[in-house]
Amino acid sequence: MKYTTIIFDCDGTLLDTLTDLKNAVNHVLASHDFPVRSNAEVKRALGNGVEHLLRESLPTSVTENEIPPLLSEFKEYYGEHLQDFTSPYDGILNVLDALRAEGYKLAIVSNKIQEGVIPLAKNYFGDRLPVAIGERPNLQRKPAHDMVLQALRELDSTQEESVYIGDSEVDVATARNSKLECIGVTWGFREESLHQELGVKYIARKPADILDIMKLLNQ
Repeated sequence: MKYTTIIFDCDGTLLDTLTDLKNAVNHVLASHDFPVRSNAEVKRALGNGVEHLLRESLPTSVTENEIPPLLSEFKEYYGEHLQDFTSPYDGILNVLDALRAEGYKLAIVSNKIQEGVIPLAKNYFGDRLPVAIGERPNLQRKPAHDMVLQALRELDSTQEESVYIGDSEVDVATARNSKLECIGVTWGFREESLHQELGVKYIARKPADILDIMKLLNQ
């Protein structure tokens, strides 16, 4: 088997986290009498970590010095509410089980903070994804390759035998920076047209398509 390892993005790929993230953003905004954001606005700001999400959601009048305490408020609220509405996308658990049955090594690499990734991975996926890498002080966030390479070290895998799966432009850049084959998914936070514009060769329109693409890659 040419490809033995699959690295998954989390938000927008494995888990639909939009409502909980939007609620956390709007909790901070409403608490300070700022205008709240819609699903579409929050969705556009996702993919580069929670600090980027909050910065994109705040009014331009907010100063740099005001951001750290607002970010702390966001993290505290989200940490208490990150599973209110979040759930795996339909069909994802079946795909993960099928991939494990075929012998693939699987991991999550996410720009979500490590404290968010670990409980989500454990509670929703059990032992299906034994390695879960989130944002932490000693690793650069995606699209840098740091977190992907850390996951591969923990899985005892190489770049040459690994595939990266994600839903956003950040994920496409991460795959390229990590020198991994890329599969783009269309059920998350970005449209299929984005993947086409970025030249993604393999596109999954539903989770089961991942199984077909992996069979094709390993022919």
